[in-house]
Amino acid sequence: MPTTTPWTAEARQGLSDLQFTGRYRVPFQFAGELRRHLPVPAVAAAAEGLRLQDLDGVQRYDLAGSYGVNLLGVDAYREMLDEAAATARALGPTLGVLHPCVTEVLARLRAISGHEEASFHMSGTEAVMQAVRLARYHTGRRYLVRFSGAYHGWWEDVQPGPGNPSPVRETYTLADMDERTLQVLRTRRDIACVLVNPLQAMHPNRPAPADSALVDGRRLAGADRAAYVDWLRRLRAVCSERGIVLIFDEVFVGFRLARGGAQAWSGVQADLVTYGKTLGGGLPVGVVCGPHRLMKRWREDRPVDVCFARGTFNAHPMVMAAMLAFLRRLDRPEVLALYDGLDERWDRRAAAFNAALEAAGLPLRIAHLSSIWAVQYLAPSRYHWMLQFYLRAHGLHLSWVGTGRLIFSLAYGEADMAAVRERFVAAAQEMEADGWWWQGEGLSASTIRRGLLREMLARRFGRGAR
Repeated sequence: MPTTTPWTAEARQGLSDLQFTGRYRVPFQFAGELRRHLPVPAVAAAAEGLRLQDLDGVQRYDLAGSYGVNLLGVDAYREMLDEAAATARALGPTLGVLHPCVTEVLARLRAISGHEEASFHMSGTEAVMQAVRLARYHTGRRYLVRFSGAYHGWWEDVQPGPGNPSPVRETYTLADMDERTLQVLRTRRDIACVLVNPLQAMHPNRPAPADSALVDGRRLAGADRAAYVDWLRRLRAVCSERGIVLIFDEVFVGFRLARGGAQAWSGVQADLVTYGKTLGGGLPVGVVCGPHRLMKRWREDRPVDVCFARGTFNAHPMVMAAMLAFLRRLDRPEVLALYDGLDERWDRRAAAFNAALEAAGLPLRIAHLSSIWAVQYLAPSRYHWMLQFYLRAHGLHLSWVGTGRLIFSLAYGEADMAAVRERFVAAAQEMEADGWWWQGEGLSASTIRRGLLREMLARRFGRGAR
């Protein structure tokens, strides 16, 4: 790309975030070759409807979903931001006081969460940190329980293992959907809270799928809603029995599985709920909702015994106004219609995708949890990660985790889904024709050394990604 690719290269020199995502877009064995011969642009000049446009005017369907923020379509968030600017303009960036719109925000949050109170933060990670701190404060216990593979932000207590340079000290990592976990919860006396990310219904006890992990070609995902909901109900019962605070981390799935979030989707009421991403109406936000008994940050009989949590930009007037715009929009008839038959609609769309892949004889299938999809690979190969580049060449934009997570906005209509499906199948057929799924001899790790990968990239994609 004459403008987009050089811009990305220049930005990468000074932006550590871009260096990181570029390095882990594919398995580390192949990262060097890909960076040299198939750089992936990371800039967009405009967004309209369901498409992004780069600096060279090329448009692609957005399958990245702004990491989950883009629930209702980019045009809706553009309108929300305009509404927020008009609402907050008179007060401006005045901090330490609250904009009058906060009272309506609180009323709507109480109604949709089923809880008495809320606190405002600047990110989902901060919200989860505060929820855990409140649980520890009110129970007098130290340990939190997280489930294997679940993501709750990048802070130390919830991210053991790779990516965290410090040892985790007060965290138990237990198995999701496992009777032994319930037994641990019943017998230990030091557990303050259990953190649940409902997205794990899609891949229990496994981290979020990403193309960087496609070393052996396998990827397992698939949601069993009935089984997962039953698990949440049993977990709820044990937490109630043992006085453990059950926290739903809905930063990602909030308002995507149902208008009332994962609590409404599962019929299970958590003790504390955290929200973020789409709730901000296009701006950064984190929210904790819970009952007064858990949200209170001080003790009447011990004035200096407080649970401190503040932030300079918490309850920023512009963020509050954008959040109000989002919460009001949830009550619009056209948005309510999106939630009517939501699961059935996305089940049908995934089934149509899989039928098309099967009819084309492609070794691919879609696993999904509502509008969150992952591509599964049926044939052994070390080169499945190449599919992301073929998809991009056919006008589909993915996030840096590639085919591990496709995030659709609810604004996708049937015609647009059909267009995405056709492009997806065409891209996969092109990749198959290039031999990346060939079952005979030839493609192996040694092909990197022989330069075959370099030659095929040059032949198919030219210099740089399309």
